[in-house]
Amino acid sequence: MTIGRSASDTGAGAAEAQEHFGARVAAFDRWADARLEGLRGNPAADMLFTNISHLGDFSVIWHIIGLARGLSSEERANQAIALTAVLGAESLLVNQGIKRLFRRVRPTESGDERYAMRRPSSSSFPSGHASSAFVAATVLTSWGGRRSAPLWFGLASVVGLSRAYVRIHHASDVVGGAAVGLVLGAIAARVVKRLT
Repeated sequence: MTIGRSASDTGAGAAEAQEHFGARVAAFDRWADARLEGLRGNPAADMLFTNISHLGDFSVIWHIIGLARGLSSEERANQAIALTAVLGAESLLVNQGIKRLFRRVRPTESGDERYAMRRPSSSSFPSGHASSAFVAATVLTSWGGRRSAPLWFGLASVVGLSRAYVRIHHASDVVGGAAVGLVLGAIAARVVKRLT
């Protein structure tokens, strides 16, 4: 009668579980890409997702939103500065930290050839666009209240989805980025609320 597993059995089981998880992630990515392929080539969808993907570069869209809000009051001006600082910290943590732990290859080197995209040099996982988008959405919602959540999280979702649409990221990279962004955003929202 066997009481426990040997170290080699445990190692083999962990490797098998990891392989199974990897296969499920790959299947999800194929499924999502097939759904997006049904939209690719549609002029309206192409315009929306390529432009929003470009605006997501370096969190430009979130800095514009912060600046536009900041023009309305001194409190919001301070919030704009805080949002810029949060996005800078998020970028450093994700791009120079988390991405270095996962050396995942992107689905294409420079995106789908139908769309002109900036070629990123970092790892594919997690999506930095999705992470920054969900950080910004979380922080903006903490200032604007629950009624503003559909606007900010809807926009964050479109930014994240755009990266899979143009094939710069796998869909699972976007999901991972969104999860990272929600966690970092929740932390940032608490810190920023005390400072602004």
